[in-house]
Amino acid sequence: MFLYLSFKKSILSVMAKYILSKTAENLIGSGIRKISEVIDARIEKGEKIYNFTIGDYNPKVFPIPEGLKKEIAEAYKDNQTNYPPSEGVAILRNSISEFIKERGGFDYKPNEIVVGSGARPLTYTLFKTIVDPGEMILYPAPSWNNNCYVQLAGANGVAMQTSADNDYVPTKKDLLPYIKDVVLIAMNSPLNPSGTAFKKEALKEIIDLVVEENKLRAEQNKKPVYIFFDQIYWILTFDGVKHINPVDLNPSIRDYIIFVDGISKCFAATGVRLGWAYGPKPIMDKIKNILAHIGAWCPKPEQVALGKFLQKKEEVNQYFENFKSEIETRLKIFYNEFEYLKKEGYNVDSISPQGAIYLTIKVDLKGMKTGSGKVLETVDDILAYILDEAKIAVVPFYAFGSPNDLPWFRLSVGTCSVQDAKDAALALRNALHKLKK
Repeated sequence: MFLYLSFKKSILSVMAKYILSKTAENLIGSGIRKISEVIDARIEKGEKIYNFTIGDYNPKVFPIPEGLKKEIAEAYKDNQTNYPPSEGVAILRNSISEFIKERGGFDYKPNEIVVGSGARPLTYTLFKTIVDPGEMILYPAPSWNNNCYVQLAGANGVAMQTSADNDYVPTKKDLLPYIKDVVLIAMNSPLNPSGTAFKKEALKEIIDLVVEENKLRAEQNKKPVYIFFDQIYWILTFDGVKHINPVDLNPSIRDYIIFVDGISKCFAATGVRLGWAYGPKPIMDKIKNILAHIGAWCPKPEQVALGKFLQKKEEVNQYFENFKSEIETRLKIFYNEFEYLKKEGYNVDSISPQGAIYLTIKVDLKGMKTGSGKVLETVDDILAYILDEAKIAVVPFYAFGSPNDLPWFRLSVGTCSVQDAKDAALALRNALHKLKK
């Protein structure tokens, strides 16, 4: 009996040892990562799969700019390896200020810019700076990982379900039911996962709504509504689509909007980990303070290197011109294939590429039979079929917060060659041709 009680006490002690915070216990993992892990396991076993799940780049297909690579190496040779300032090195913040002004009309001084190790820690610090536990954060669905940052902030998250009718872009109508209660609205353009972008009129309606609400709150001495504007893809727009500066639409929004940006997507530098945020100086000072305690600074050599590289404007322009062309070529290969399949009578669709590295595709094969006689009934059945038969892996919109029965998917082209895109498009066509009604 003594041994049993000692053993039981020991077990309870171990269990108690691993009682963790509610945040740690309840935080969900990335739905995209879970899907990709399954795909990676099959690839490791030697299976040929066209993996279009992760929003990343294949460095052998899309390397970072050669000039940036050289500047990083030079910065290490120059022993730029001590702590950077918590807001980022001066040469980089000066270069960013000039870069965003020339390309997008964003008029922010270097002391309104904070540099971090990618957009993620800056997003986290922004949420922690603005939102108290229990307050409301509003974000669109589908969207990338907003629900996770809501959990980390201890906030009350509300997902606005958007639709293909509006290119999965949120509208003023979507926001109106929540505008009296929300303290932070998370927005993204071009959008992940849809690869679509705000149109001027729709964005202006939202910006005007927030400005008017904040006038009322100022009269009542209430906390204002802030906008978190993720524009990590803003350089990557196609087909005449232009990224819109919200401050141009209504200058009064400048006091209530914070932008997050970086080099991960526009320079194919996802592993270099360099991002920045900018907004009103009083807010940015608080973000800087929180970031300093986290220590999520980008390494100083990368900061110095980018500060110098951004000043080489002709080289930067040449890189963007080629890079954007290559991304658009791949997106158009798949878009044209879906246009063909739609004309053939298949219940598929896609939204013409507007920005980012993603194509929004609809593959509604529910009710169709495979060669073995299996009837495809769910979104997961469709995913499994195109993976097994066409060797194509994509991400369902339900991984981004949409309903489980929505047959829309994200296809990411950052890891494929042009030939891979052509081969995969043909494989999908052949797989659909094998189905029977």
